[in-house]
Amino acid sequence: MQAHLVYKSSYSNKFWKIAVAKTSYAVTYGRIGTVGTVRAKEFPSPEACKKEAHRLIQSKLKKGYRPAVTIQHEIEESTMTEPYFWQLVAFCKHYSEDPYKQKEWLVSHLSQRSVIDIISFDSFLNEHYSKSYSSNLWAAAYIAMGECSGEGFDSFRAWMLFSGKEVYYRAIEDPESLLPHLKKVKGQETILQVKTLIAAASTAYNVKTGHSYGEYRKLYAQLMAEDFSLPEIDMTWDEDRKNCFSNLFPGLWKAFSKNPL
Repeated sequence: MQAHLVYKSSYSNKFWKIAVAKTSYAVTYGRIGTVGTVRAKEFPSPEACKKEAHRLIQSKLKKGYRPAVTIQHEIEESTMTEPYFWQLVAFCKHYSEDPYKQKEWLVSHLSQRSVIDIISFDSFLNEHYSKSYSSNLWAAAYIAMGECSGEGFDSFRAWMLFSGKEVYYRAIEDPESLLPHLKKVKGQETILQVKTLIAAASTAYNVKTGHSYGEYRKLYAQLMAEDFSLPEIDMTWDEDRKNCFSNLFPGLWKAFSKNPL
């Protein structure tokens, strides 16, 4: 269920949009030509949610709002593009070697942008973070770190992503390409700390709006039609199998098998 309404007069030029999904809705509103402000609300049942959405629509119509002929001309799209996403990732890397200072800068920057831009940044991040969830990359992480739990692999993928676009894409194709970058890492703790950057967007949302992480997740699901789940992967390696890692990634094995991060 969706509705796109506009209100135009000699002194006002506004839009109002509502999108209902099961037990929650997201309302976007503001001056025509801007990305607007976004608010979401949860209900105990789909029926209660639809009832309230219908009430809001009728209320807007009574105030003089009318259906928009084409919403694309009324609401500005997010200015967060994928190239700009990678620019922000690159700047984090050059801003500081300390992941916590990197996050502080990124949160400060994102919180000054629109909620739509914050969520769009997170969407690009989630897309690439999910793509790096593979058996081969997990094997590379296991070799480099001596062992690697699921949580450790999450941190390894965050480190890989925030190492930059070129490093990330090369590693997706060939995990051994990470060897020179891993040699520069001071220790396993450095990799584990980078995971803090994954929460930059939700933190920026909290700074900007004062709303909780739970509210952010609901709004993200409403606007992006995505979830935070990881894909299923078939593990192609076994740490207990002799020569498994040395055959899979000989370069990484030679460098880290006796002296892991």
